[in-house]
Amino acid sequence: MKLLSSKRYKIVSYSSAISPAFRQKLLLQGLRPGSEFVVKAVAPFGGPVKIENDYASLALRRDDLSLIQLDCLN
Repeated sequence: MKLLSSKRYKIVSYSSAISPAFRQKLLLQGLRPGSEFVVKAVAPFGGPVKIENDYASLALRRDDLSLIQLDCLN
């Protein structure tokens, strides 16, 4: 899924390929299934994506975000 700046996304679930350690890090940052976040910026040339939820502002690699199943809300 191509992530677009200023769009809101909802986490549907995690991929089965996600490592338990990375899944735990996401959970600690408030990125749980059912939670929402806003994409604040998308770096060019395959760089990280800056997201913001109620708990934190994070920059995640696109490969890591591909392990999360998302729904676009707007």
